[in-house]
Amino acid sequence: MTTTCFVQNIHRAPWNNQKTKLQAKSLLFLSLPQSGGLRSLFPTAADPATLLRPLLRGRLVVSWLSGGKIPGFRRQDHGVTARKGNKPRSREDRPGLPAPASRSMRSLDVAGADQHNRKKPRLQTEMPLADSLVAGSSSGGCGGNEESTGCLSMRVEDIVQHPLPGYESPVALSFSPDDRRVAFLYSPDGTLHRKAFTFDPAKRRQELLFAPPDGGGLEEGNLSAEERLRRERSRERGLGVTRYEWRARRSAAPSSRAGIVVPLPSGVYFQDLSGSEPVLMLESSSTSPIIDPHLSPDGTMIAYVRDDELQCTIYNLGFGDGETRQLTFGARESGKVHGLAEYIAQEEMERKMGFWWSPDSKHLAFTEVDSSTIPLYRIMHQGKSSVGLDAQEDHAYPFAGAANVKVRLGVVSSGGGEVTWMDLLCGESNGAHGDEEYLARVSWMHHNALAVQVLNRTHTKLKLLKFDIATGKREVLLEEEHDIWITLHDCFTPLDNGVNSKHPGGFIWASESTGFRHLYIHDKNGECLGPVTQGDWMVDQIAGVNESSGLVYFTGTLDGPLETNLYYTNLFPDWSLPLQTPKRLTRGTGRHSVILDHQLIRFIDVYDSVKSPPVIRLCSLLDGSIIMPIYEQPLTAQPLKKFQQLSPEMVQFSGKDGTSFYGTLYLPDEKKYGPPPYKTLINVYGGPSVQLVSDSWISTVDMRAQYLRSKGILVWKMDNRGSARRGLHFEGQLKYNIGRVDAEDQLTGAEWLIKQGLAKPGHIGLYGWSYGGFLSAMCLARFPEVFCCAVSGAPVTAWDGYDTFYTEKYLGLPSENSDAYEYGSIMHHVKNLRGKLLLVHGMIDENVHFRHTARLINRLMAERKPYEILLFPDERHMPRQLDDRIYMEERIFDFVERSL
Repeated sequence: MTTTCFVQNIHRAPWNNQKTKLQAKSLLFLSLPQSGGLRSLFPTAADPATLLRPLLRGRLVVSWLSGGKIPGFRRQDHGVTARKGNKPRSREDRPGLPAPASRSMRSLDVAGADQHNRKKPRLQTEMPLADSLVAGSSSGGCGGNEESTGCLSMRVEDIVQHPLPGYESPVALSFSPDDRRVAFLYSPDGTLHRKAFTFDPAKRRQELLFAPPDGGGLEEGNLSAEERLRRERSRERGLGVTRYEWRARRSAAPSSRAGIVVPLPSGVYFQDLSGSEPVLMLESSSTSPIIDPHLSPDGTMIAYVRDDELQCTIYNLGFGDGETRQLTFGARESGKVHGLAEYIAQEEMERKMGFWWSPDSKHLAFTEVDSSTIPLYRIMHQGKSSVGLDAQEDHAYPFAGAANVKVRLGVVSSGGGEVTWMDLLCGESNGAHGDEEYLARVSWMHHNALAVQVLNRTHTKLKLLKFDIATGKREVLLEEEHDIWITLHDCFTPLDNGVNSKHPGGFIWASESTGFRHLYIHDKNGECLGPVTQGDWMVDQIAGVNESSGLVYFTGTLDGPLETNLYYTNLFPDWSLPLQTPKRLTRGTGRHSVILDHQLIRFIDVYDSVKSPPVIRLCSLLDGSIIMPIYEQPLTAQPLKKFQQLSPEMVQFSGKDGTSFYGTLYLPDEKKYGPPPYKTLINVYGGPSVQLVSDSWISTVDMRAQYLRSKGILVWKMDNRGSARRGLHFEGQLKYNIGRVDAEDQLTGAEWLIKQGLAKPGHIGLYGWSYGGFLSAMCLARFPEVFCCAVSGAPVTAWDGYDTFYTEKYLGLPSENSDAYEYGSIMHHVKNLRGKLLLVHGMIDENVHFRHTARLINRLMAERKPYEILLFPDERHMPRQLDDRIYMEERIFDFVERSL
């Protein structure tokens, strides 16, 4: 028999011939023989226990002679990952994996780093262990018996912690260009301050690759205004190192070095794989920051935006000294911006970039954004002691029904010269192509052609255009129309060879023409040759394409909408026969985020479920078998063990019309609070393109839900009609019906809870943020006989005050659908309000303006309706400052406790 001892903050250094060291870094598990205990590990120590005690407090290094393996020593790794949705919304801080690259999904964007200076020699060890909590002896709110009562002792501070329990692991993983290493960002301290590491699967060795030379890296306080707003658009919370790109060694240049390029507020750095000091390639400043730098495919240049113009720095010999060339001109003089994605593209289209390198590195395509026709919306910083320009900000915000920015697409040589403008002007309704309102996607094709996706204003028509970059002339490859809407995707993939000699070239496309997103093969002229997948399930995205073997790899919902798995199927099926069912590669029910290597031999699988925090595995692309675990988390340690035991229940039920719904149920401890029914809070989102209910660890570590559950409150989530990953018919029922079907489905869920004897009638409330803030207030106003209170965070109270792209997709133009806008406004229903309402809003929110809450307050006063309000003068769409977030959670719980 053995006794397991949990020791915090220990890291095992590499084995050598005589010594093994324990360093204060992470979490170690020691299995001790019962007969010998600690004495079996430290036979020469006078008191072996004294060697372990300091490890819990500091960074003591313990050394002893070992003739091989340490007797009784057993190690388990500790790690995680997760992410995504659409607008307006509040995302959990779930670091995620990047969008797919051209042939296989590869990570370029990443997140986080801690503040310790880089030291030489670099650490060379096994995979690092994230810090974990040691099970304490405090009884908390569980009478000192958490193990038996199913109760979790929590503080309000636990709700706002980042990263969440189980999400301290490596993020933004990617294979090196030669597939020999895996890079990732990770914080040894278990914080959001991350550094860049690499892992060598062949040697099973990890090493620190890059840490900010200044010891800090990216912090909220050292960013320019543009960079802070870009972080808002991406819901980025990571600090330190937040992004990197691989640079391959050039075979034509023997002196070139492989490594990574890392952008920081102080500049852009190059770090090779040898462990030499990082090289500052480009210096940045707060007054003239380098925005969105990207390495050229051949690794010799970096393009970026500075002072609203696209620039390129060329490195002929090395990265120590380069020649900078400005590629675009005249932006500031004309009120335009070259090379940056506009607000709508970043916030709503998931298009973060405004320029794109050609595959041969000879050209750059870029956007020119003209916002001069949009009136500026001014936001005052009411919490500042100063006045003037530094206490205000102006935004070219396109309100529903009003003008959008005008966007052109140009191509310029990376060496400089004249710009060739494509025959395209989005946002100009009176132009030759007036139905091309939004520049949605830009991709390079073979032979330096540009593929561009443009969308009309009502989202019912999409064109795929092909441009000749020498002349700017266009060719329409395909047009797609749907009377509900068209949802943008990233599945467009040009093919190298094509189907056969009769159909060379061509591309893969995705369409929801059947009601579910599936893959199709088109020839080089855009003609659809046939489907690759089909059925009442959907493809999420393409992970990789192997034309030589005739296979396409993708993630999707074939095994159910609550899961995400990796599948493969024939790329060029025989369309005279029924399509084969795709074969699944990932193992384990839940969510799988995957990254394929360049040779399409292996893949990284980041897997989690309600019962498992994320684990990272290296798997075979042949059959999905696990080659080796890269990062695992022991569920024997607290608090992960307790959270696993308290994972929510996933339920499926039917509405009155037979519609199937999914829900997540957090039941209080019956031993402590007695049997149901319970006071109940419903966590709502309900907006399109977002899925709240899934078989994922993020559901288990929903800290607010777990906190409320620990206080005896039942918490419930469900995805109403309009939610994502259920097909176009399910999602499309929200069109012209915002505030109707979404609220009615939430009512159906509450009635189901009552019928099951779980929720106490008259004691059911709601809480939500952004669209969820809107929906919580809407339900409270529409159904006062069922809901008694609501917390409404940053709500869209009237849709004429939100942006064009999102609002008009679901409600059309205000001038054409005034009834839908009126009914979808909370103000229209205020007269029916009887329950208690808490409004929460950041006063410098540039997404859902505080104006929304102010307009609602005016109507509440006019109708003599009471309300409570919680304002944050210095916060945007979601509070970021720790003290503000703790205060917010305290006030929310106080309101809930009084109101339920």
